[in-house]
This record gives sequence, C-alpha cells and structure tokens, in this order.
Amino acid sequence: MTGAKKIDLTIPSQVAEGLWMLGHSYFNLYLARGRKVTALIEQGVSATVDTVVAQLKSLDIKPDLLVVTHPHGDHVNGLPGLLQAFPDVRVMAGPGAETFISHPKTAKALIDEDRFITDFMATQGMVSSNSPLIEAPTLTGSLTVNDGETVDLGGLTLQILAVKGHAPGSIAVFIPEIKALLPSDCLGYRFAKGGFFPIYFTGYSDYMASIDRLESLQPEVLGLAHQGVLSGRAKEQAFIEARKSAMEMRKRILEDPRADDEIVMDIFRDFYRDELKLYTRENIISCCRLLIKRSRE
Repeated sequence: MTGAKKIDLTIPSQVAEGLWMLGHSYFNLYLARGRKVTALIEQGVSATVDTVVAQLKSLDIKPDLLVVTHPHGDHVNGLPGLLQAFPDVRVMAGPGAETFISHPKTAKALIDEDRFITDFMATQGMVSSNSPLIEAPTLTGSLTVNDGETVDLGGLTLQILAVKGHAPGSIAVFIPEIKALLPSDCLGYRFAKGGFFPIYFTGYSDYMASIDRLESLQPEVLGLAHQGVLSGRAKEQAFIEARKSAMEMRKRILEDPRADDEIVMDIFRDFYRDELKLYTRENIISCCRLLIKRSRE
C-alpha cells in the first residue's frame, strides 16, 4: 500500500529456556525447541509467514511440528505458507478442527478474512511478500492430538489440553519443565491497553471451566496468541480479567430487553476498536451474535 514502510521483524524474542515468541504483537507464534524435536505452536496468517520464516532462519531452526491450536483464520491461515517453506514438517491439531475447517462456508470466510488482514497490516507498516490466500487451508492428513496426550521434544514436553468454549477443536499447550502455558484464545482476545473481548463462541460454561483449568496449572509464563507474553502480576491479572469480562458480557446480554440486532450493534461499537480492527466488521458482528446465542443457552 502506498506510503507503507516495511518493518524489520526478523528478530525473535526468547521468553524462557527453549521457548521463543515469533511473529509480532498482532499474531504471536511460539517456538518450543527440545533436544530432539522443535515445535511451532500457532500458525498466524499468510501475511506473517515471511516474518516467521525469517525469524526461524535467524535461529537456524527448521520446525519438525506445526501445532494448530484451533481452526480460526488468524490461527491457521499461515499454515499453507509455512508448509511450503518447510515441506517435511508434521501438522498436529485438535479433534474436530479438520471437520470445521473443511466446511465450504468456513473456507470462504477464511479467505476473505486473510485478504482483509493482509491489507490492514500493510497500513500499519507490516508489508508482506506473501499474497493473501486464494484457497483455504486444509488439515487433511494432520495428526489429531487429544486431551492429556504429550509430545516429547527432548528435555521439553508439550502437554495437550482440550479446551472447550471458544472454538471447535481448540487446544492449549502446557510445557511443565518451564511452566509455560500457551492458551491461544482461551482467555479471550486481550487488548494491548488491557482488558479482554470475551469470545465464548461454542459455550459459556465450557469457556469458564477452561479458564479455571488453565489457571490451576499455575503457569509462570503465559504466552497469549495476541499481544505477547505475560508473567508475574500481569499474568495473574489476565485470568481475573478474562473471567470478569465473560461474566460481565453474559450479564449485560441477559439483562438487556432490546431486540438482538440492537444489542449486537451496541457490543460491536464498544469492542470494534484498536487491534480488533484488523478483522472485518462482518466477522466481529458475527462474533457478537454468537455471544448472544451462547449467553442464552
């Protein structure tokens, strides 16, 4: 886009022994490197692929595993580009993710969103050499990993947690040796200035139970999929804010006597700001409709 300046984002950030954060603040990917196996957790979007590949090159690392946390576009649209860069890699995803992503309606939404995000990132100076998707990602042939399964990287272990409430096939990853938790979007979408947009799209009770379960692990490092890594008091506060935001959203919806369309637009106007503007209006409006539906179940 005219006037956009390409930003050098090739320097990865090490957040713990054997764990790096890649990508940038909008889309965080995590590289877990053991003695035997290296896993890339989260896949970003097509516009983050060249940045992530450059970051991996700077570490002189080729991943052995690509872990898809859930099949929403901002977590899986980078998969085709990463598979092209690393054709020998294996892909892992949670149960139900492949079925969700293969639906024709989902495929169109993934492509549309990827194009919008690419254009938005360019306006922020994050110019990508990768073109937006013209075909949706596929998880055909990927390995399904279930709750409680572990992946031995050699000195580091990925513990797979099936976390319900946000998306079909959603998983979180815990690395006990360094007490690092990578919850993807299971706490909601965190704004850089603080606070969460609650995103209990498949079930409110499941979403709240997942937050409780993740907090019970007592992680020392909390690697979010958006807006970076939290530790110490900020990490503890994140669980409090995530739970509070969901409770307040449900209460707001259940106590509002107006028609659904009016409630949807009120929620949309409150939350469609800052980082959420990298998603299409249609996407966020659909999210608001889902929140109403799940709140009333």
